[in-house]
Amino acid sequence: MKQSFGLASCWFELRGSLGACCLLLATFGPLACGGTENRTSSPADARSTAGSGEADSPGARGGRHLSLLGIQLYTLRVPMQRDFEGTLRSVASMGYREVEFAGLFGHDPAQVKQLLGTLGLSAVGSHVDWRRIRDDPTAAIEETLALGAHYLVFPHLPDTERRTLAQWQNWVVVLNQVGQACTERGLELAYHNHDFEFTSVEGVVPYDLLLEQLDHHLVQMEIDLYWLAKAGREPTALFEAHPGIFPLGHVKDMRRSDQAIVDVGQGDLDFATVFAQSELSGMRHFIVEHDNPADPLQTARNSQSYLEQLSF
Repeated sequence: MKQSFGLASCWFELRGSLGACCLLLATFGPLACGGTENRTSSPADARSTAGSGEADSPGARGGRHLSLLGIQLYTLRVPMQRDFEGTLRSVASMGYREVEFAGLFGHDPAQVKQLLGTLGLSAVGSHVDWRRIRDDPTAAIEETLALGAHYLVFPHLPDTERRTLAQWQNWVVVLNQVGQACTERGLELAYHNHDFEFTSVEGVVPYDLLLEQLDHHLVQMEIDLYWLAKAGREPTALFEAHPGIFPLGHVKDMRRSDQAIVDVGQGDLDFATVFAQSELSGMRHFIVEHDNPADPLQTARNSQSYLEQLSF
């Protein structure tokens, strides 16, 4: 299977050494190694603020800010149900440029793509129910293509589907197969974690199994930083062990005292360090999320405002 990728496969095999190079460069100066897309820069290395008077910005560490910010629309599912277009207009007016869908609320994906273009938004990805991805991947792929998204994201597994090691091993097979189908259509499949993947099943940590047995030419990883922290894991070790396979990051904050999800910037997670490692991790899409915000639009504003000022 891997041989069919030709030069692209060779590039992937080289990423481990490039990732190590990036880690060294991070100590001495701006990150210089390239990501996994044909880009001249990444959203995390954009605006230099050295000497601009922004040294007191949140988490000030260096001269870089995010140039591109996205939001997972699951955060805004309540207002989206009431006013789909109006909510997207609000998102665009706040300065977000990428959105990740978690349902279309009955809207035609091609029409949604047109609306996004009008608003200056792009769909980076779409979370699609696990049953649709397993049972009818062709339809899930077609919908994602019509939406104009680049990533089809596997979002969650219910407890009944992940109780045994055999079930997890079967999901590796399914995900690789769907990933192959996505690749053939110009999409990428990504797996989104919660915390349950880090609880041992029959002596094996499922997330470690996924990292080791998924074909990462076919299946990338969307890392949810809140759930990772809730599971007691840190991102740096994952990035060092598996460089370049985390193109999508859910920027979701945690108050460590009670493990509550809070607006980005109101918790204790160290996003500056994660962003500074973007060349190592491969992260190029930074997606705000809050699972149960009291005021979804205000949460979106608060998070955008914080991240706009964050220096790393």
